[in-house]
Amino acid sequence: MRVLAALSGGVDSAVAAALALEAGHEVAGVHLGLANGCTSDDATDARHVADSLGISCDVWDLSEEFERLVLADFLAQYAAGRTPNPCVRCNDQVKFGVLVDQAAARGFDAVCTGHYAQVTVAAGGVQPGQVTTVASGGEVQPGQVVLRRGAYIPKDQSYVLAAAGPARLAHAMFPLGVTTSKDEVRALAAARGLPVATKGDSLDLCFVPDGDLRGYLRERLGPAPGEIVETDGTVVGHHDGTYGFTIGQRRGLHIGRPATDGHPRYVVALDPATRQVVVGPAQALDVKTITATTPVWFAPEPSTPTRYLVQVRAHADPVPAMITSSGTTLTIHLDTPLRGVAPGQSAVCYDADRVVVQATITAAIGS
Repeated sequence: MRVLAALSGGVDSAVAAALALEAGHEVAGVHLGLANGCTSDDATDARHVADSLGISCDVWDLSEEFERLVLADFLAQYAAGRTPNPCVRCNDQVKFGVLVDQAAARGFDAVCTGHYAQVTVAAGGVQPGQVTTVASGGEVQPGQVVLRRGAYIPKDQSYVLAAAGPARLAHAMFPLGVTTSKDEVRALAAARGLPVATKGDSLDLCFVPDGDLRGYLRERLGPAPGEIVETDGTVVGHHDGTYGFTIGQRRGLHIGRPATDGHPRYVVALDPATRQVVVGPAQALDVKTITATTPVWFAPEPSTPTRYLVQVRAHADPVPAMITSSGTTLTIHLDTPLRGVAPGQSAVCYDADRVVVQATITAAIGS
């Protein structure tokens, strides 16, 4: 196959490209310029990787697309009191949206990246990039696109990939999905003489290189001062914008007075309309039911409530739940309460290690 390898300038994508090349594919490299955090040093490192592999490396400036498709939504979600995951949006709209479309237009059969996940198209009637059917809820069917967790669970990225959906991920190749540790990946890089074998990991938010998310949001959204209040409406502090807070947050509240019960306070609700940040005790964060919209299925929608494992944050443990689907909405009834579930995040349902459906959380309801 003709494979386009996305080279970030880091070790993961470098090893993925090397493994694709060694598997006998015709590989070309591309480095995506997305945001200010993606520095010229990254582009230089990507070219050095390509040179060491003996492949070409183009640089595509997708900063306009990143701004329009990822950052605009990111800011709008925070302004509305939600907590989005920009990596989910970037994988969906850019890496497996714009990149896959442009790769196909240039005659490539697949896009190779350094994600820690496993994707396959079951044999039997279709070829990679020609998906016509998706998964059943039980046995794997011919032509089914199957997205599974990476073997190295601490780095598993199936959660942030699920929103891209089966049709786009049918064009994906994740050689690192079967690796069992980052040390293994670095050893593979060193054995192949790749120049980024010891390079550090990239930032969680590439567009906030200094890590000051609150400052970034204040600069983009402007000051929107308001009150920090207890659940009974008592004013206990002030803030510069509800976008600087997220559900479940404890640190950085800058509340002058202690709680009457002496226990820590947490952010339990955000109301951008009134500019109020509501704080309360930890138990006020308990959630038993979640609603999530715009589901992306890797299986036919079940007609009856079905039990799955549900993950609600990128690095959270999956928990058992009963899932009911009504077409555009999932209702997730958790077996035991979770704390700090934030609207705007993804809910991804798994059957063991296999992704079944992804949807965006719109409400988290107590018991």
